Amino acid sequence: MSALDDKLIDARNILVELGLPKPQLNERTALCLLSLVDIKPNDSWSECTSPLMGITPIMDWCNSHYKKYYAPNSRETFRRQSIHQFIEAGLCLYNPDDPLRPVNSPKTVYQIEGNLLALLKTYKTDAYVKQLKIYLSSMLSLADKYASERDMNMIPVKLKNGTEIKLSAGEHSGLIKQIVENFASRYAPGSELVYVGDTGAKHGYFDVVLLKNLGIELNKRGKLPDVVIYYTKKNWLILIESVTSHGPVDAKRYNELSNLFKGCKAGLVYVSAFPTRKTFLKYLEIIAWETEVWIADAPTHMIHFNGTRFLGPYDD
Repeated sequence: MSALDDKLIDARNILVELGLPKPQLNERTALCLLSLVDIKPNDSWSECTSPLMGITPIMDWCNSHYKKYYAPNSRETFRRQSIHQFIEAGLCLYNPDDPLRPVNSPKTVYQIEGNLLALLKTYKTDAYVKQLKIYLSSMLSLADKYASERDMNMIPVKLKNGTEIKLSAGEHSGLIKQIVENFASRYAPGSELVYVGDTGAKHGYFDVVLLKNLGIELNKRGKLPDVVIYYTKKNWLILIESVTSHGPVDAKRYNELSNLFKGCKAGLVYVSAFPTRKTFLKYLEIIAWETEVWIADAPTHMIHFNGTRFLGPYDD
């Protein structure tokens, strides 16, 4: 048996001993473990290190050192079916160099957890069994600790009824917070929050019943805007895109949203929200007519693209 096969077997055995679920007891997840400690086929486990690695570098590492090639479209499988479980179990850390890095950042990195690193350095030595017992006894508390730290970095958004939702850290979510807390109170007082998107899959807000009552079926294809607000007093459904690096309501997005919300019982209002005027100026030329612009650093003013009315829906 080759050294390559030996290390893969070692890694699988470690995953079993750590109590990983059956769907993660596979070659892909074993390779993720090996990459996160940078153990190549001829290395000793005592040589474990803790590099910061993103998903693509992990896949490249697997190909370079273990001759295991994965297509680029396998990135989400690595992230969702291997690394995600490591994070939830406290086996590896998420963006330890910058906990406030946005969830969808291309700079996202992962790093083996320090206590696990110390344990793996003893693998295949007399000390391993004893150290494994100690590690397993603390494993749950470690997972809770790191989950709590991740939660502390979430951005809290207060709704009008006093309840609070949390969004993944990052500039995009920071702007969404200002939309919900500042834009809505100024330009749609007494409105109902329908939807808040979030780059973190477990987070956000969605009032499915309210949207259905307005005539919008959930099985329609299309991406919802970042924030949807129902202005009850005027019967307006305000569709807002939070623009930090891309995604204003340009002509293409206007048509997409028009089709997605076709048949809505409320009038549609399209808004592009920007954090600063500097960001807004980058997209000025592509903002669609018959839409609105709100800039968070000048919250008491709006820019109206077309002068037949101020904030409000346009008739077809």
